[in-house]
Amino acid sequence: MKRWGRPARLAVLTLGVVAFLFAFAFPTRSLLAQRSEESDAREQLAALQDQTAKLEAEAERLRSDEEIERLARERFNLVRPGEEAYAIIPQGTTTTTAPGG
Repeated sequence: MKRWGRPARLAVLTLGVVAFLFAFAFPTRSLLAQRSEESDAREQLAALQDQTAKLEAEAERLRSDEEIERLARERFNLVRPGEEAYAIIPQGTTTTTAPGG
């Protein structure tokens, strides 16, 4: 029976390590990366669902007559028929100078 030489054993060992990496290490790394991406996607989905719920509530509020009237009065200075609108203008500041100055 013939014994293998050192280079042949090293080649077989290297081939075994490479086979192990392809069989276990790379798929495991890929699986962990996919789990991380899934976790990130779930967090993003939860944030978007929360934002959607808030926007839907605001949209519902903006559909009410009371809110429409409030915004029309506040932003556009509109009034109901028979009401009068007044604009309050701040008084200008006067400057005085000391005599002989």
